[in-house]
Amino acid sequence: MNEQELLERIKILEYHQKLLLKLLNDSTLDLYKLIIENGISEQEVKLFYSLCNKMSIKLEEQKAEGYVYFQPLFHELSVSLPFNLNMRAIINACLKQKLYMPLFQELEKYL
Repeated sequence: MNEQELLERIKILEYHQKLLLKLLNDSTLDLYKLIIENGISEQEVKLFYSLCNKMSIKLEEQKAEGYVYFQPLFHELSVSLPFNLNMRAIINACLKQKLYMPLFQELEKYL
């Protein structure tokens, strides 16, 4: 393992330590548990949040245009995830943690 890989692993551990401290106060933070269990970096999580923001905007735009089926959004999110996690686990964790509620309530219908 080279120095760069070691530094990256240390950054991930520091990030996970911050999340663990939050989990101590609130055990319902299921997305944080998924992040830690799967060794996901802070940068990957930021990409995920950015993706969710974009998907939330798309959902609102589509609803305003009269769309009632959002299977394409579900598919787009599942193939765009910055890490390999089960969509069911992500949707359930985000709903439990109350993140992007309108988006994930709608996507939950396609599980």
